Amino acid sequence: MARASVLKMPDGFLWGAATAAHQNEGDNYNNQWATWEEQPSRILGGARCGSATRWWDLDVAAADFDRAAELGLNSLRLSVEWSRIEPEPGVFNAGALYQYGQMIALLRERGLRPLVTLHHFTDPLWLAGEGGWENPHVGDYFARFVTRVIEALGDQVTFWCTINEPIVYAYSGYMVGNFPPGVKDPVRAFNVLRRMLLVHGRIYRLIHSLQNNAEVGLAHNMQVMLPANPDSTADRRSAATVDHVANRSVYTAMTSGRLLPPLGFGQQVPQLIDACDYIGLNYYTTVRVAFDPRLANLMLARLAFDPSGELSDNTFSGGPYGEINPHGLYLALKQVAAYGKPIYITENGVPDHDDDVRPRFIATHLAEAWRAIQEGVDLRGYYHWTLVDNFEWCEAWQLKFGLFEIDHQTGARSPKASAGVYGRIAQSNGVPRSVLEKIAPLTVADYFPS
Repeated sequence: MARASVLKMPDGFLWGAATAAHQNEGDNYNNQWATWEEQPSRILGGARCGSATRWWDLDVAAADFDRAAELGLNSLRLSVEWSRIEPEPGVFNAGALYQYGQMIALLRERGLRPLVTLHHFTDPLWLAGEGGWENPHVGDYFARFVTRVIEALGDQVTFWCTINEPIVYAYSGYMVGNFPPGVKDPVRAFNVLRRMLLVHGRIYRLIHSLQNNAEVGLAHNMQVMLPANPDSTADRRSAATVDHVANRSVYTAMTSGRLLPPLGFGQQVPQLIDACDYIGLNYYTTVRVAFDPRLANLMLARLAFDPSGELSDNTFSGGPYGEINPHGLYLALKQVAAYGKPIYITENGVPDHDDDVRPRFIATHLAEAWRAIQEGVDLRGYYHWTLVDNFEWCEAWQLKFGLFEIDHQTGARSPKASAGVYGRIAQSNGVPRSVLEKIAPLTVADYFPS
């Protein structure tokens, strides 16, 4: 019997890279992040997004799209910037919509299916001035914006993500305060998260009313919660509680329409029932959860990364971005599969300034994704975060997630070793045994029987 040479993904699998407007386009000063960047101590080193990776210049964007296509990718995730399209309430910029239409046409010409995110952390200044997502009318405003986007781009795009990581937007902006508006109030944070999910349900139905062949979902950042001590009943219960709050309450809302604590008291919202055609999974890390009765404000739970595990680059706050745990992606996929929806990994990556970890990270995480598929998980695509090193919000330029390095003086791009690895995987529609043998030899026996 011939020895298997590739961990094959299903036919039609999408191989992509994920990006976001504010982090790539540059030279936009009309959203709340632009003003946040002007405040002292908000951004590492006082940096600003500035020209970012210069994607608002279509020639630059096209060259990066060429790079993605040359790797063998067949999709690219990007977002549209609300503040460019609707710079004032009810006033739409036809030039910006035309520019996005041109950008999407460039993707399609290169065989890259566009996955368009409608909200990726940024709000127009006029919306921020009216209370942002705490404003009860935000659903009306967002529906108005989305309607105009679908009318302008719907002839080229059928694959939509309504909102990226609502839990990160709510948690970072309203609980810990390191994102705008810098609030530290758990009640307000959960109110914002609930409103974002309710608006998602409304927008899901709106898009389908405008486009009968649409594929619509939401991207959720899932940190897999593991008990710090698996033998401790208290740690296991704490991990389950945090997992419910951070993950299961969101998945339950967008599939069954039921708002479980802390989002509600079990009431079912009709507009949220079956409000996704797919679930977008953003996975970066696992978290170890320990019961700690001194931390009542944190659900009696202490969260940390395993100090004995492999940790990624440090963040602005001095700690690691996360624990590198490929098996965590398998666990996340198995958990999400229980909700009965197709899955796309809409983000997965690692900050790695010298690219010595990323090649192995990509190959081993995709091997674990393959393992989940073998056990029946309906996984249909993978988007690596990100294509080119970009502006990583309050971490500025410190965290390097890209497959390509950028010289900010000249704009020149340089491929990293990880770009070659990911390209070979995409072109093989799976993880070649030879790739694992070269960069992760200790894992080969886990996937390829001798």
